[in-house]
Amino acid sequence: MTKEFNCVSQYKNILEENIMKENLKKMISYYKPYKRVFFADTFFAIIASIVALIIPLVVRYITSTVVHMNPQQAFKQILYIAIAVFVLIIIQIYCNYFISNYGHVMGAKIEYDMRAEIFAHFQKMPFSFFDDQKVGQLMSRITSDLFDITELLHHGPENVTISVIKIIGALCILLSIDKKLALAAFALVPFMIVYAYFFNKKMKQTFRINRKKIAAINEQIEDNLSGIRVVKSFANEQLENEKFEIGNKAFLEAKKNNYKYMGGYNAGLIGFNTMINLVVIVAGGIMFTKNMVNVTDFVTFLLYINIFTDPVKTLIDFTEQFQNGYSGYERFRQILDMEPEIKDKEGAKELTNVVGNIKFDDVSFRYNDNDHRVLKHINLEIPAGSYIALVGSSGAGKTTLCNLIPRFYDVTKGSISIDDEDIRNVKLKSLRNNIGMVQQDVYLFAGTIYENIKYGKPTATKEEVIAAAKEANAYDFIMSLPNGFDTDIGQRGIKLSGGQKQRLSIARVFLKNPPILIFDEATSALDNESEKVVQESLEKLAKNRTTLVIAHRLTTIRNAEKILVLTENGIEEQGTHDELIKKHGYYYNLYMSNEKKKDILQV
Repeated sequence: MTKEFNCVSQYKNILEENIMKENLKKMISYYKPYKRVFFADTFFAIIASIVALIIPLVVRYITSTVVHMNPQQAFKQILYIAIAVFVLIIIQIYCNYFISNYGHVMGAKIEYDMRAEIFAHFQKMPFSFFDDQKVGQLMSRITSDLFDITELLHHGPENVTISVIKIIGALCILLSIDKKLALAAFALVPFMIVYAYFFNKKMKQTFRINRKKIAAINEQIEDNLSGIRVVKSFANEQLENEKFEIGNKAFLEAKKNNYKYMGGYNAGLIGFNTMINLVVIVAGGIMFTKNMVNVTDFVTFLLYINIFTDPVKTLIDFTEQFQNGYSGYERFRQILDMEPEIKDKEGAKELTNVVGNIKFDDVSFRYNDNDHRVLKHINLEIPAGSYIALVGSSGAGKTTLCNLIPRFYDVTKGSISIDDEDIRNVKLKSLRNNIGMVQQDVYLFAGTIYENIKYGKPTATKEEVIAAAKEANAYDFIMSLPNGFDTDIGQRGIKLSGGQKQRLSIARVFLKNPPILIFDEATSALDNESEKVVQESLEKLAKNRTTLVIAHRLTTIRNAEKILVLTENGIEEQGTHDELIKKHGYYYNLYMSNEKKKDILQV
């Protein structure tokens, strides 16, 4: 049993190492477009390090050689040295400027590239991906995670380069001054490395946990702010504070654990640095009393010990930065490594000259996390230009059936075709360009009315936008607003009424001008007056287009050419309103129930 556990543990470690190597390769690839700046940044970091190593040698030369010269010669020598050192300082200043300026710009450009990459990847993901994800979690990956990654990509290489050069340079110089004193100084280094390795491993684990906790907090904040009107309407501010307190405390506890190991790491390594200085002072003092080392070498030695210990502190910071950045990159890769389930197949065609014939051939569907089939063996033909209504109880699959046509989800079994072309064989963009949707839950973007209507056709002219607004019966109410089409509507169109928002969404579809339309309970949330105006706009929009309407208010679909009644068994009934009423079946009961509710409301 122990052997099996060890084998599994070893395999897990090997797998983690391979994943880390692969991730590091991918991280390094982001330097490729900026390799000239990267190499220049590294070059200037090397120059700055070399200048720092030269200064103590100048002190050694003055104390060992210049002091023994006659005053006039010594003055000239010191003047030459001062000019040379001044030039070196100017060089060092420019090197540090380049690193701070162009190096940071390079980091910002890498952050720009990575943010664009993950945002574009979000756009490719299907509805099923967003069904399982929280917006706050996704926001955390595109903001705080990316900042830490790019900080690592910018500062990491230069910090390591500077530190390695200073450590190696100082070590070589110290060995050339006095080997015994150098060996005494570096006697503690192996212990310091072992100590650092242990705490480094612990810090890596805690940084991963921190990432998850901060993402959870972002998720909670986003959820609260998006639903702030619901919170206030129920006077549940205190409840939200209590819920947030739980997540906030969990993050605080994770941070405490993180800082415990970070504190041990930093304190221990700083302690080792101080101990190295102590060893040098004690060993150097003893050797000085025995005439084994002179004052000049001893002073130089102490100066270089500080040059040696400073980069060790930098490496401490780098280790923390690496853990922070790499744990962020792991989360970044988790998203990018998710392949979109719905994408263009190789050789996919453009869907052009769409007439609007839609066919469902033995279509079944179920969601990934649900074994229960939402749709079962649907066979349906919708002729071009026809007006089809879908009715049925909640959960029967009406919205799901409509969402399969633009491939928001892919069928589990069977096929859907438009004009005899399987929709899986056509490009997604061309498929969705030919389908317009008007939904009950209208989503309007923050911005102006003009921008929201134009979203239906980004290349539209102002005249086309105005014409679409008129077709949707939205023009009059738009012009009654203080700024007309330039009126800012707030987050999700909060400044507009339900009917106004719905008419803007219809105007958006008018502008798009697609041959196929889907109305998903587009009037169910409206009052009677708004419903009449919106219904008129919908009927105008549906003219000469293949139209599918999902409706709870059955009075709105009495004129449909065909009504499909969906139940858990599939299409239970189909026919015109009059035909289905005469059957006295499922639709009849649904309609009579609907009429009774209407009578009660009128009373």
